[in-house]
Amino acid sequence: MVNLIIGHKGTGKTKHLVALVNEAMENSNGNVVCVEKEAKLTYDVNYRVRLIDTDQFSINGYDAFYGFLSGICAGDHDITDVLVDTTLKIGGRDYDALASFLKNINSLSEITNKTFTFTVSADKAELPESIFDFCKIL
Repeated sequence: MVNLIIGHKGTGKTKHLVALVNEAMENSNGNVVCVEKEAKLTYDVNYRVRLIDTDQFSINGYDAFYGFLSGICAGDHDITDVLVDTTLKIGGRDYDALASFLKNINSLSEITNKTFTFTVSADKAELPESIFDFCKIL
């Protein structure tokens, strides 16, 4: 399953994501991963959540980002939830590339039985309609 938290800057996407991260940690029978660009959420998420800063690994673009997330899933089969903040800062503002990325993530989610949640700083109207065929808006 792929979930999206959408809205422009200042609409509370990160706060919503932090609440979901902590809720997932409380309800998970496995591991929860939170991915961000820059280490900003260190004191906001539960200490048991694996917090990963993509800047430490020089992740830029959707191809690298997909490979990175696939590697995280392959490296730990106990992960139940992967939550990502600032998706467009990591992958870029090319909405067609975002749609392709999310389609691949949906396939990864089905293969690995993991739930993915992304924050996207955009209005629903700006995003390609095809994204909503396999992504749920939270």
